[in-house]
Amino acid sequence: MEDTRHTCLKLQPKGAAEPIFVKGTWFHSHFDLSITDGHHAWICQASEEQVKDRAVQWDQPVPEYVALAERYLGFQQPGSVYGFADAGDGHKRLSWTFEKEGTKLEWRWKCQPSPNSKKTTADIMDFLMDANIRLSEEVVRKTQSFERLKVESEKCLAQSEKLTNEKMEFESAVYAKFLAVLNSKKAKLRELRDQLQKKNATGKLPKEEESTDKTESFDGGSDDENSEEETSENLTGTSKDIPTSRPRGRKKMLRK
Repeated sequence: MEDTRHTCLKLQPKGAAEPIFVKGTWFHSHFDLSITDGHHAWICQASEEQVKDRAVQWDQPVPEYVALAERYLGFQQPGSVYGFADAGDGHKRLSWTFEKEGTKLEWRWKCQPSPNSKKTTADIMDFLMDANIRLSEEVVRKTQSFERLKVESEKCLAQSEKLTNEKMEFESAVYAKFLAVLNSKKAKLRELRDQLQKKNATGKLPKEEESTDKTESFDGGSDDENSEEETSENLTGTSKDIPTSRPRGRKKMLRK
């Protein structure tokens, strides 16, 4: 089954007093148009042969030609000039312009009067009403979905704030505990350092006193030895002057 698409465009042609409605039914290789101004209606049935001839004239593949026509008749393009002029015998000529590679081009399709204008106009109005209902339902669904998403987002935001606060409280508690442990370790290290310094100081004091005593003893001994040497020298020098033998009479007198 061939895929079909439907569009309906409210169009204000150049020079026209009233807008027109252009309903398009798009196939892979051809399309149908229904047009009404509210009073009269026209139709354009572009067959596969006609579309193929137009596509060859514009050096385009048929699907590309149909897609481009759908683009300009499905949605009014700002830079395009639309026309819906008389073509004689109640016929109308629908036209629109576009640019291709810097050249302004114009496409035209001749539309014949509808054999049943009321039915064609009613079909277009029914399509517009159905499309309006579908759009209204879509708007309601989107609005409800938006409200649900809004509620969910608010819940997520509240939960995120709660988790953020709990995270901050947890980090603060962990940091406080870590800081307490760190300060305790620092205090313990200072205490051990002080004990080590005291122990080293206590261990060095006796050695320093002993070395000082030894130095004083060594210095005193040296002084005594020097004084003894000086005395012996004096005595030696004096002994030279003293006779080695004393008179016998003197000895007797001393005895007496």
